Amino acid sequence: CTRQRCQRLDLSGNTRNCFLTGSPDSYRNFIGKGQRCLLNISSTEVYKNALHSSGRFCFQSSQLLGEKTTSLQISSVGQLPHRFSAWNAQIIRSFHTPPSLQAAPVPLFWIIVKPAQKLFAIILGRSIRNWWKALPPNKRELFKESARKNKWKILLGVSSLGVLFVMFYFTHLEETPVTGRTRLLVFGKEHFRELSQIEYDMWMEEFKSKMLPETDARYQVVERVVGHLSESNKDIPQVSALKWVIHVVDEPGVNAFVLPNGQVFVFTGLLNAVSDIHQLSFILGHEIAHAVLEHAAEKASLVHFLDFLSLIFLTMIWAICPRDSLAVVGQWIQSKLQEFMFDRPYSRTLEAEADKVGLQFAAKACVDVRASSVFWQQMELAETIQGQPKLPEWLSTHPSHENRAEHLDRLIPEALKIRESCNCPSLSGPDPRLIFKLNMQHLLESSKDQENPNSTKRDLSKPKLDFPQT
Repeated sequence: CTRQRCQRLDLSGNTRNCFLTGSPDSYRNFIGKGQRCLLNISSTEVYKNALHSSGRFCFQSSQLLGEKTTSLQISSVGQLPHRFSAWNAQIIRSFHTPPSLQAAPVPLFWIIVKPAQKLFAIILGRSIRNWWKALPPNKRELFKESARKNKWKILLGVSSLGVLFVMFYFTHLEETPVTGRTRLLVFGKEHFRELSQIEYDMWMEEFKSKMLPETDARYQVVERVVGHLSESNKDIPQVSALKWVIHVVDEPGVNAFVLPNGQVFVFTGLLNAVSDIHQLSFILGHEIAHAVLEHAAEKASLVHFLDFLSLIFLTMIWAICPRDSLAVVGQWIQSKLQEFMFDRPYSRTLEAEADKVGLQFAAKACVDVRASSVFWQQMELAETIQGQPKLPEWLSTHPSHENRAEHLDRLIPEALKIRESCNCPSLSGPDPRLIFKLNMQHLLESSKDQENPNSTKRDLSKPKLDFPQT
């Protein structure tokens, strides 16, 4: 665990990125360097509170004399403007969750074999059905009588098959790193990381024209954050064993993912969406946790195991259903049951685990872990502003933003203890969650104040109707 009060991360000769602990002394030192954070709050009281809030992520790049100074400035945790400027509106428009990028290898073998297995099961089941229909009635009765006589042998064969499945399952159980959770792991770790090179090449081919150079300030920010997280958690063998390679993609989507071989991909849309260095550190800690916990191999193992079991049910569906149309419906129902009863709930479980471990990684890096839940509250607010429909959580592979924020709030006390055990500087000033809540209340009050005069104005502008006297 880092012990520095304020660890400076030099991005270039004239650029600095600093973790601030929230103490007034650190803030004064930061201001003394001539750097400022963009506070999009018109209220003086909120601005004063913001001075003592958790750390900010500021970046300024000086250019030659006479040229304009460009800056990338991200406001502090929970700082929501009362009046959205054009800059904020641009962030809100890009502040969305794109379809999840699967950070799991897709070997060519799977692409060919999996459809072939399903096709074989369909053909086998359909052949059994047609064979049964073609049998004369007397032979059907003989077959049924033979099955009744040998029912114990049939039961023994089915039981033996079940025992083999159970043995296979329990002999492939392993403990998850860090959490110690027992999980099924069919694929070898090293072999799976080698296969991840296939997906890495695919993403590099897709994003080759959008990769930011290493000299870009945004690349350097991500590089320093990932380096700080990995250095602070090097006591974990899975963290120190991987070589973390950074790729920053110039894409507006709010997304980041890490491949099993340590290749980190971050979209610039995420850098625009986060409020400070603490939120960025937590999100990257979450993605690193996916790689450290080997979630890609675990999810692929579960899918492979369930697909193999589903072949038996698929064969039975096509053998039992009297018509092909009914078999197609039965196959669709089976696939949806597997998806919504196993695949998606399991994905949500892995996301929750990555949130927990990622929060621990951030705590050991002396990050203000309280900012983690604020990010998901901001995501929920952004979707509300955009008018995006809210889908039930059971339809998604990820927990809802609201549940995610609540889950993190329950984990934050433990993370703060981890942070304290690492001799991190104490967090002074108000809780960023409180700042976000106060800003939300102020935003709602401001919107109500704006609506009332408009409604009054509309009432006054209505034409006056003169009713004839009776």
